[in-house]
Amino acid sequence: MADATHAPATVQAIAADLSPQAYERAAAHLSSLDADWARNIAAIGPCRHAAKPAREPYEALVRAIAYQQLSTKAGDTILARLLALFPGSPFPAPAQLLACDPAAIRACGFSAAKLATVQGIAQATLEGTVPSRAQALQLDDDKLIERLVTLKGVGRWTVEMLLIYTLERSDILPADDLGVRDGYRLLKRLETMPSARQMREFGLAWQPYRTIATWYLWRMRSAVTT
Repeated sequence: MADATHAPATVQAIAADLSPQAYERAAAHLSSLDADWARNIAAIGPCRHAAKPAREPYEALVRAIAYQQLSTKAGDTILARLLALFPGSPFPAPAQLLACDPAAIRACGFSAAKLATVQGIAQATLEGTVPSRAQALQLDDDKLIERLVTLKGVGRWTVEMLLIYTLERSDILPADDLGVRDGYRLLKRLETMPSARQMREFGLAWQPYRTIATWYLWRMRSAVTT
């Protein structure tokens, strides 16, 4: 994670460093750690991580909640139904979402808990707790996590996905993610998955490229089965 004392300019530089050249440096760094990393990076190939930097944090968080604990296909369906409620805009503004009939949102496939969460995100955006993208670029990783996990239904993993995909942070390790933990199990041929605490310790060696390490760990199963 970035140090909380980093100046805004440093945070912006970190956020922007997800170029193909940075991917190559990251792959070289990880490959230099040991033979397991080198072998599996060679098997998976160049990193093709694709961020979504045009999205505002509000939109990214609502989208993340829509997909939470669901398959990609199911999440796509729910999100498409939600967007269909607002044909005049590419994505509903916070005020639009709050003004929408809750029953209509529930009918899209949102559970009562998810409905409360997305409404809370919309309200927090209007109140300024959820920052704009421009504001978020001035905050380091830990500050954003600390700020956004105060929202009901928004956990650390959800904020980490925001950091990785919307804010293009290059040194994020979602240590609680089962795909990351299982990827490391496969990488090291372990019998059981490491704990989140162990993952954070292992990840110290992957700095400042933990986002790229995460991308490779997510793809370990395909590397093992091909």
